[in-house]
Formats: sequence, structure tokens, C-alpha cells
Amino acid sequence: MLPEKSSVTEIQQYFLSLSEEEQQEYLKLLAGDPRKSIRKLAEKYQSLLAKKLVEKQRVLEMWSYEKSLFSQNYKYIVGIDEAGRGPLAGPVVAAAVILPPFCIIEGLNDSKKLCPQKRSLLANEIKTKAIKWAVGVVDSITIDRINILQATRYAMQLALKALGSLPDFVLIDGQKNPLISMPQMAIIKGDALSASIAAASIIAKVHRDTIMDSYDKIYPDFNFAVHKGYCTQQHLEAIRHKGCSDIHRKSFSPVKESL
Repeated sequence: MLPEKSSVTEIQQYFLSLSEEEQQEYLKLLAGDPRKSIRKLAEKYQSLLAKKLVEKQRVLEMWSYEKSLFSQNYKYIVGIDEAGRGPLAGPVVAAAVILPPFCIIEGLNDSKKLCPQKRSLLANEIKTKAIKWAVGVVDSITIDRINILQATRYAMQLALKALGSLPDFVLIDGQKNPLISMPQMAIIKGDALSASIAAASIIAKVHRDTIMDSYDKIYPDFNFAVHKGYCTQQHLEAIRHKGCSDIHRKSFSPVKESL
């Protein structure tokens, strides 16, 4: 499409239909257009493409651990992370994700650095692009029975088992998991350093938040949809006035004190 024969709206629609390589070539045409509005549009899109390039490079750098393992002939590398170790109520959830090698998911990061809307969008994209993904959920009763550390490890084991025999190496956020027998590497703050672990952190967080949103309807006195069961002042006040619910972790100190 020749810019000089097209309106701004037509140019925008055409530009967005192109691949990134084609967009770069088309911007050269736009930059030479006699109309100031078209040249400004070209500058805007050039800036957006530059930002996308920076973001792609950031995400590619998150593949360094996986790249090293690929070079050692590991084929299916799974990232594992959990959500919900700290809350006073609800389950702990672990996710296991196998991404295609060097898959670019713009915005991929530690789930704690993302807003809920962005996490939800990324979770959907991860599920679509992943070779395979799964979650493991361990409820509050089991947490009270075996303690939160063991429950977290168990949730990770459940998520990994749900993937079947596909994975051949595990990347875990934090510490190694003795319940996992296959080769593994623990990475401190791995959810910000490894693409596979970051993907797992997002899936785990979104899955657990969805569970807590459901519990909010069952136990409306505790406002779980807002704080997701974490030890906020609002949550502590609710425990003091209402006692605890069936999904509270009764082995955790603030809940234990309310009993």
C-alpha cells in the first residue's frame, strides 16, 4: 500500500497487519511522506518497535539457564514455582510449565511484579504457547497436617507428575525439592531469572487467585477476593471478629491465636 494514496486510518490498519520485518521497511516509506501527520505516525511506530525490541532482548536473556541445559542435550525443561506459602488461608498451588525453546512472551516476569490484569493475560498466552503445563494444589487441612514447607514440595511434585514422562530436567524457584527424583536445579529468585520458572509463577499465582475468588463467595466475611488470604490488617481484623473459616490454616500463629 502506497502511503501517498492512503488515509491515516488505512495506513494504521495496514501497518498492524504486517510482520515486524515488513513494518520496518514500511516505516521507511512513511518517514518520507510529505504529510506531517504521517511522519509523526512513523515516529510513534518506530518508538514502539524499539521498545518491543528491548523487551524481546530482556525475555531472551531469561533463557540463559535453559540454553545451558539445551546444550547438555536436555530437551524438555520444566520450570516450577508456587503461590500461597505465606497466606493464612487457602491452598498452596504449584505450577509446572514446559515452554518451546526460546519462546518469546512479552511481559514475562516474576508474577509479583505484574498487575492482576497483566498476569491473567500472560497466563492465557503461556497456556496457549506451552508444550505442556499443569498445576498441583494442596489444601489447608494438608498444610496443617504436614506443614507448609512439605505441602509446597508436595504441590510441586503433583504438578510435575501431571506432566507425565515428558520433562527431563527441572528448574525450581528457591530450593531443591527432595520429593523430585529427576535432575533439577534450584535458582534463588528464579521467577525473575528463568523464562520457564517465570511462566510457572504466573500460572500458579493466577490459579490460586481464582480459587480464592471462589472462596470469597463462600466466606464473604473475610474478603478473600481482595487479600487472597494473606496476613493483611483487614484479614486479621476479620479473624478477630469472626473467628476462622474452614479454609484457614490453623497451624499458623495468627489463626492459632484466634482459636
